Amino acid sequence: MSSTSILIVDDEKGARFGMKMTLEKDGYIIHEAASGPEALRIIDTKSPGLVFLDINMPEMDGFAVLEKVRDVESPPLVVMVTAHGSEKIAVEAMKKGAYDYIAKPFEIDELRLIAKNAMENLALRDENRRLRSQLGSLDSMGEILGQAEAIKDVFAKIDKVSATDVTVLILGESGSGKELVAREIHKRGKRSLGSLVVMNCAALPDTLIESELFGHEKGAFTGAAGRRIGKLEQAHGGTLFLDEVGDMSTNTQAKLLRAIEEQRFERLGGEETLSVDVRVISATNKNLRDEIKAGNFREDLYYRLKVVEITVPPLRQRRGDIPLLVHHFLGLFSRKHNKDVRNVSRDVMQLLMSYDWPGNVRQLANVIESSVVLAGDSVLTMEDLSGELNLPEMGKIPPANILDIDYDLPFKEAKRRVVESFERGFIARSLDTHNGNVTRTASALGMHRQALQQKIKELKLREQTGVQE
Repeated sequence: MSSTSILIVDDEKGARFGMKMTLEKDGYIIHEAASGPEALRIIDTKSPGLVFLDINMPEMDGFAVLEKVRDVESPPLVVMVTAHGSEKIAVEAMKKGAYDYIAKPFEIDELRLIAKNAMENLALRDENRRLRSQLGSLDSMGEILGQAEAIKDVFAKIDKVSATDVTVLILGESGSGKELVAREIHKRGKRSLGSLVVMNCAALPDTLIESELFGHEKGAFTGAAGRRIGKLEQAHGGTLFLDEVGDMSTNTQAKLLRAIEEQRFERLGGEETLSVDVRVISATNKNLRDEIKAGNFREDLYYRLKVVEITVPPLRQRRGDIPLLVHHFLGLFSRKHNKDVRNVSRDVMQLLMSYDWPGNVRQLANVIESSVVLAGDSVLTMEDLSGELNLPEMGKIPPANILDIDYDLPFKEAKRRVVESFERGFIARSLDTHNGNVTRTASALGMHRQALQQKIKELKLREQTGVQE
């Protein structure tokens, strides 16, 4: 299908001629058909992206052609052309699958605008189709998706450590996917038949964390009405994942260090020493080196936990993965909530791409889920995002410095400056995120390396961003 090819279907030669002259000036390739059967042959052989289809034609009217067009494997968008006063008929055609309608006689600017909007819609549909097909061959590990170099580094380390029994420390911001990494390491390792026991150290007060970790005997403390089996014992033969281990008290850290090194411990209030066979994976969003300096984390435990260290990148450092993640979540939450939301509008995607996502992938998932629930159509729009909770700042992001436009400039010059400003800021931020590395930046942006180098040259970004070849 061609995104620059238009078919005009009308039994009146003069009507076709007027539309052709107008649209050719905008650079479109124009095909003509004087009847429905001729139109279907051209659609089959030329695959136009857009069809202007007259409703009132002999032999085969526009409705009959529209019905046939809907059965095409990759159908073009169809704009119904009707006589003035027959708009109700055209609206009925839209209910049957037409993209839009235009009534004769029409203004030239109206015709051009409909064609422009239709082609942009077609490009968006093709891009969304490409992204959905990419998901099928996407580099992934379980629920961890991505193509950015930073996430591929995580995949490589998961592969290397899974077959071993070493302790692994996973670093990363909240919501970046640290627990998914831990689950993948366990699933791919020799302990996969055992349990993966998860303990969130940040969710427990100091008075309960030792009981949760080591268990307790009846009467060990006030309220201990019976014996409790702790997480460490539950993980025997499997893996213990300590999430937010940086929030654990130093007193509990000392006992954990001994348990990891000796694979032995006692329940609270108990005298029996229990032996376990457990692999420990831990995670934190804190800088443990800073915590050590502040006296909040034991240095010996730190080195015991970080035989191998894996850093999960924040979402803002792999913006090129956002479209793929968005389409993954669209499918996931459409199925969950019995909706049929397949695409996002271009301005929504631009907003999602420009946002810094302090809550990372988890936040993106929440945004898409609530948007799918609110959506009234198959395409998410800005209106669907407006109901998002706890994201008041999203609606305040100005697109491409739009507030700084000099309205005294001619339209084309103002547009050129806005586009250039957006490109400069967006590419500069990505280069900064990847320490000036052109190859990694190109991968994150979904650009060819040579194309990015040309943009850097055009926008004079080399010295500003410390570009590395």
